[in-house]
Amino acid sequence: MCSAGDVLEDDPVGRLKVFVYELPSKYNKKILQKDPRCLTHMFAAEIFMHRFLLSSAVRTLNPEEADWFYTPVYTTCDLTPNGLPLPFKSPRMMRSVIQLISSNWPYWNRTEGADHFFVVPHDFGACFHYQEEKAIERGILPLLHRATLVQTFGQRNHVCLKEGSITIPPYAPPQKMHTHLIPDKTPRSIFVYFRGLFYDVGNDPEGGYYARGARAAVWENFKDNPLFDISTEHPTTYYEDMQRAVFCLCPLGWAPWSPRLVEAVVFGCIPVIIADDIVLPFADAIPWEEIGVFVDEQDVPKLDTILTSIPPEVILRKQRLLANPSMKQAMLFPQPAQPGDAFHQVLNGLARKLPHDRSVFLKTGEKSLNWTAGPVGDLKPW
Repeated sequence: MCSAGDVLEDDPVGRLKVFVYELPSKYNKKILQKDPRCLTHMFAAEIFMHRFLLSSAVRTLNPEEADWFYTPVYTTCDLTPNGLPLPFKSPRMMRSVIQLISSNWPYWNRTEGADHFFVVPHDFGACFHYQEEKAIERGILPLLHRATLVQTFGQRNHVCLKEGSITIPPYAPPQKMHTHLIPDKTPRSIFVYFRGLFYDVGNDPEGGYYARGARAAVWENFKDNPLFDISTEHPTTYYEDMQRAVFCLCPLGWAPWSPRLVEAVVFGCIPVIIADDIVLPFADAIPWEEIGVFVDEQDVPKLDTILTSIPPEVILRKQRLLANPSMKQAMLFPQPAQPGDAFHQVLNGLARKLPHDRSVFLKTGEKSLNWTAGPVGDLKPW
């Protein structure tokens, strides 16, 4: 049986062909021109995936020979003044673009999207809301029920994770991280490191809902523990500090994942994953169980005991695996693309889903998606 890690080196070129729909710029380029901050936030994979595919060897200009169809729509590029993406228009935008491709090309209607994939990197993917309760209430946009979703969100048995989705890492800027590398031999003098919010007072005034209380528990239990270097301050030495730490906490926030997961792997800091039932990016390629430490949300008060009781040889083995350059590469979306990077892992995931089962092709006139399902507000034209 092959284990995670065996497919890291797979080369998707020659194993699939992708047709990229040519769309009016209001679905992508224009939105980005309005707010270039979309290029650096953690949802930027949707933009870079588009750019990558345009020049990729798997792209075909002949839709008749395509295995997959890709619709470049930037649904997370509607930002508030302080840079947070508001997904409230995303469902209307997505409906609008699907209406467009289904009326201008014959391919969507043959399968109602079963051979189409969409990049939906928001907190809860195609549920299009940043608060879990509301996301669950909305569910995945009905028109995407047959499509393959490439999403950062992954949690087992969750309505916002569709069977067969490809879970990807959030975007973390590769160039910026590269400029902060320090010598390999620098001793790891920090035992546990974390910088970030413990409470989100603005959006969760009562407390306890944000991060399901796990971050609050980290602070309450360990703020005075000398083994824990934790704070809400975000220092300019953040990346360097991670390279000096043995363990980096990766607790859930509003969603189970955050860019810390990428940063920890790239900087060789053992990720301590606190997010029950999380589905991790490229889990068939990256041996998460071997490189990370998993702590149940309810066990946060015992974090010090859990981490100090890990034998030194286990720590060393995890650090050696983390030092593998191909592991780091798989977590990044570099410009230009490089062999084995996150773009290639997405293509590998798509290639592994081929050939499409004949049953995905509908008979003439057959329909299974409900175009009028979902909240009334989503039906307004975009």
